Amino acid sequence: MKIETLTTHLCTLGEGPVWDAANNAIIWVDIMEGAIHQYSFADENLTTFSIGELIGCVALCKNDDLIFASRSGFGLLDRNNGYRKLLYHPESHLPTNRFNDGKCDVAGRLWAGTMAIDEMEGAGSVFSFDGKNTEKKIANTTISNGMVWNADNTILYFIDTPTFEVVSYQFDAITGNISRKKVVIKIPQEDGHPDGMTIDTEGMLWIAHWDGWQVTRWNPLTGEKLSFIQMPVSKVTSCVFGGPELKDLFITSAQKGLTEKALKEQPLAGALFVIRNCGYQGLPAFEFNYLN
Repeated sequence: MKIETLTTHLCTLGEGPVWDAANNAIIWVDIMEGAIHQYSFADENLTTFSIGELIGCVALCKNDDLIFASRSGFGLLDRNNGYRKLLYHPESHLPTNRFNDGKCDVAGRLWAGTMAIDEMEGAGSVFSFDGKNTEKKIANTTISNGMVWNADNTILYFIDTPTFEVVSYQFDAITGNISRKKVVIKIPQEDGHPDGMTIDTEGMLWIAHWDGWQVTRWNPLTGEKLSFIQMPVSKVTSCVFGGPELKDLFITSAQKGLTEKALKEQPLAGALFVIRNCGYQGLPAFEFNYLN
């Protein structure tokens, strides 16, 4: 597979790629720099929106805004003028926490996990937010990461990175309730920490590995590792399918924690990568249902 870079821009901690089909664009965040990046294929232009603080994730809105989860909580970004509006912070009483990975579900709720900035064990939670109500869904997490639903939206898959596990929950799309937690994949530590995750049309999970130099493909029904893509950087953070037919794989990466020597050995650390027509197809991103 040919691994390309889309731009020369390098993130400190690139994360959370989202394919925006309506605008033919890939969107991702730089957590440490508090930035949302958008690369438009129509004009091959990179646009950066500054949030001004640690940002965990971004998702699409039905009205073409973006919703994000940052250190100050959930907020909206108007892409036309860069205007930001904070909506609600479920952990305003925990100033040492920040948001990390997140995605929207089929009903248009944003699911996002928090974590301690110092990565203290069990300090985080996963919340869902529909624009009016916030619910705590998973408690005592450490580093909330990969989060994805299967094609018929009956199962939520989730990664708490230090566990080296992928767990599944039965998911009720109407109520948003989850139940019956089950470990479906156990990842060998030599593969690197499991980070962001996506799913293909065959129901197989694709996982980015922090300190693992790879993206892997797994069968969540059997727990079997099916294949891997060797990456030119060690800190691989997340992946998502995009492109006109959702057959291109976009992969984010990071420089955070690399020594000066490692950065020289990995000049592409922090880049956004793409593997065009990778042989598999993904599912479209859900949009947040918040209305102004």
